[in-house]
Amino acid sequence: MNAPKRSRARVLTPEGLQKLRERVRSHEVRENAGFKYTLERLGELTGLDPETVKNVLDCKGSDKRTIARCFENFGLTLNDSDHIPATQTTAIADPNFVGRDEAIADLSTLVSRNAKVIVIQARGGVGKTTLARKYLQQAFGSFLEFPIAKETKDIASIEGLLEEKLRQLGEEPGREFLVSLDRLKRKLQAERLGILIDNLEPALDSAGKFIEAHRRYVELLRVLSDPTVQSLTLITSRERLREADVTVQHYSLRSLDVQAWEQFFQSRSINTDTPALATLHDAYGGNAKAMDIISGTVLEDFSGDVEAYWQVNQSDLFIERDLEDLVIKQFNRLQELDPDAYKLLCRMGCYRYQDVPTVPIEGLFCLLWDVPENRHRRVIRSLQDRSLVDFEDGEFWLHPVIRAEAVSQLRMSDNSELTNRKAAEFWTETTKDIENIDDALTALEAYYHYVEIDDFSSASYIVTSPRPNQKHISFGEGEALGGTFYRLGLTQQMIFAITGIINKIPNNFSSSKMYHFLGDLSSLSSIVYAEKCYKKSGEIADEILKRQETDDSCSLFKTKAMKIESLFNIGLCKANFWQLQEAIFFTKEALASLEKLLSSSDLEINIECKPFQKDFCQIVQSCSWSHLGFLYSEIHDAEQALFYAEQAFASIYHQNGLNLWAKPFSFVSLGCMYQKLGMFEASLDLHVKTLSNLSATDFPHIRAKALNGIAFFHREHRSFEESFPYHFESIQILEAMGAKCDLAEAYYQIGLTYQAMSDAEKSYENFQKAIRLFGEMEAPKQVEKVRRSMQNSL
Repeated sequence: MNAPKRSRARVLTPEGLQKLRERVRSHEVRENAGFKYTLERLGELTGLDPETVKNVLDCKGSDKRTIARCFENFGLTLNDSDHIPATQTTAIADPNFVGRDEAIADLSTLVSRNAKVIVIQARGGVGKTTLARKYLQQAFGSFLEFPIAKETKDIASIEGLLEEKLRQLGEEPGREFLVSLDRLKRKLQAERLGILIDNLEPALDSAGKFIEAHRRYVELLRVLSDPTVQSLTLITSRERLREADVTVQHYSLRSLDVQAWEQFFQSRSINTDTPALATLHDAYGGNAKAMDIISGTVLEDFSGDVEAYWQVNQSDLFIERDLEDLVIKQFNRLQELDPDAYKLLCRMGCYRYQDVPTVPIEGLFCLLWDVPENRHRRVIRSLQDRSLVDFEDGEFWLHPVIRAEAVSQLRMSDNSELTNRKAAEFWTETTKDIENIDDALTALEAYYHYVEIDDFSSASYIVTSPRPNQKHISFGEGEALGGTFYRLGLTQQMIFAITGIINKIPNNFSSSKMYHFLGDLSSLSSIVYAEKCYKKSGEIADEILKRQETDDSCSLFKTKAMKIESLFNIGLCKANFWQLQEAIFFTKEALASLEKLLSSSDLEINIECKPFQKDFCQIVQSCSWSHLGFLYSEIHDAEQALFYAEQAFASIYHQNGLNLWAKPFSFVSLGCMYQKLGMFEASLDLHVKTLSNLSATDFPHIRAKALNGIAFFHREHRSFEESFPYHFESIQILEAMGAKCDLAEAYYQIGLTYQAMSDAEKSYENFQKAIRLFGEMEAPKQVEKVRRSMQNSL
């Protein structure tokens, strides 16, 4: 075995770094009129690659010859005391993290005492988040973050956050909140993880308890504080958390001492040999964010002269000045020195920095509509140099305190509405194609900007309008965002978005469409609520038609189509309740309404609507006929079942307009029909075809139904060992989704398999699970079906 190579990387000591930075700063003052050198210029002066110079100054590890070259080109000699092996230290690699050795040790002591949840408490800007991130990075390498909104009205739904975090951990969330919590708990019991809950105070009331709308955060903290989990959770908050039912340790974070300020200023090549620094430290109470902002101003506006800065500002400062006062002063000063940068800073407050935590530089460009394009980067640079924006790898965001002031000043300006419209247009333009969860969340940001300015009509348009995504076509059009969230399993976020505006817009086509999406999003967890949403969607469509509000033939057709969809979907709900005659009635009503629409003498569709009309008709017919085939087989009418199956097959195989959902739905429905009629080989073939028409992530509940069908085939052939893998996979998928109805059916089916094997105990166990779920669905006929099967085994 070869011996590992010895690392030769070196990093500067604090003294060496200060020596080099001071010499560079002197060179800038003498040779560059006091302006800071760019990395490109430093590369030219040293003859090194700019990134190499950056690594030296950031203490990220370089060879000794490179460090010596940097010293020599600025007239310095590299001494042994100026550098050490990179392996000996990690703290030096981050000169911005100063003065927190004691805090790190204190947190480690709490952890050694088995603290599971630690609340780091301090006023704004002291450095709570910086400390928490640094500690978790050192202890875990990476960590999971539950972001709390910057404002109370924007606090994230814990259900939606939990869904997202479980997926990040490789786990599927359940449709029920407590199910998801249990999965998180099992994950934390099995793995050692770090967790950050940042900026908690917007979720707390004046007594330090969670506000009523977000009481479920208490349940999350109960899991995180459980003695059996291996995780460590750090919470940052300006206020004390006072939930008696949750065990947490509070840690009061003190402000930085003056030595830490000195070290920080020195790392930026600012002379600290002046009493003014200690005075500034006292005036701002050692606040870490104040330290960062002031150092930027001293460099930018006073050429690194702390004394000069103090002479100008001492009459305006007070000993107990808090960070908000500092930020207001900084805003006012920026307005005087750089009005364009001031306008951009205020406008950046429109972004939420929540589901999408950072904004690319183009998102800043779009807010500079009244600034010449050739000055855009200079304006942004002005904010960077004053430490008024945070940035990394071309992405930008605002510190929470700075954003709060930006929001306040933006709302008082005349530009609030236009700013939010520009931001909404930016998100929409940059997310035309949605391929994953991040794309979907980014696209939804436009919705929040329209809600901010009370433009609920535009907000609903973001949810309901088709997007030009060629991979996901529905009815001849691109997929609407509401449908995308359903396909990707982001149910809670979209339900929250729709319910937030649906009562604030008139009953029009958009609201009908939103109720349709609400039905889809709710259908797997609450059939009762889903049916109500589908009914409401149809009622609104009827109302629009009675008012005769639209003369456009395409809009008229789409409105009538929405009514037909409502009837079909109510039929699906009735089938899930095992109300088979009612399901047949509504499905036939959908077909009759479609025939009436197509035979209408005044039906003239313009050319743009032809693809929608063609695909809609084919999808409704194919799905309705296949569903009727299944329903008639369940009421033992084989003749009618086969009649509708024949029509469905003719539609499926002679046309190509079925969307990603319709063909698998039709196949699985017909497969279940053949299963009931005893035509097992035909049933198996269709269930296999169902799986072949689904991707790994599309419509998992249909996949689970097909798996159940294959399991049924093996049971009927007494191949029980071959049956169980399909049963188990189906149950696993449906448990992960929290799809009550389909999961109940899956338990029922595996119960029948155990019954066929004469395993009464396991059969009874699974039948009881099915009965419980059907009972929760308020589906008594489904419960009765299971009980009859149980009696057959007696």
